[in-house]
Amino acid sequence: MTAIRDSLWNETVGPANYSSATDSYQRAVLDQYKICVEMADRVSARRNLTNTFFLSLNSTVVAVIAGIAGDKLASTSVWLLLAGLAILLTQCLAWSATVRSYRQLNAAKYEVIGALEERLPAYAYSRAEWVALGEGHDWRKYLPLTKVEQWIPLTFAVAYLVGFLAVAA
Repeated sequence: MTAIRDSLWNETVGPANYSSATDSYQRAVLDQYKICVEMADRVSARRNLTNTFFLSLNSTVVAVIAGIAGDKLASTSVWLLLAGLAILLTQCLAWSATVRSYRQLNAAKYEVIGALEERLPAYAYSRAEWVALGEGHDWRKYLPLTKVEQWIPLTFAVAYLVGFLAVAA
């Protein structure tokens, strides 16, 4: 708890910074801060929707291939299976690139939020919360979603390759 308190308060900003002369400036900083935090949350929500989209899309392609091949998967044309594999691997590549892009976007947003908090009395979002989560060092305390989600497209791609090789062999 002490570590959180130590990382929470900004010693350079105090009540004197909120005099009537600086009141409108501080209000403007706080308003911009609120917008940035809201936008970071929206990016995270879009990121979750994107993961759901790619999961559904991959499931649909697999279902279509299985529906076309039916019980005769082993005797299905290699070209049909290769086409399906190419589609699935392309989706995994796009999924991986999208996850990376969202991770980069959120990292930049958190840097901006941290910079805005330098003008506020507390580093609630950029420092104290991170300290409370163990700074990502203990997976039992906090496992960053970006660590998990970056492996999902790769796992799917490997499964598709292994499945293709098993059927083609």
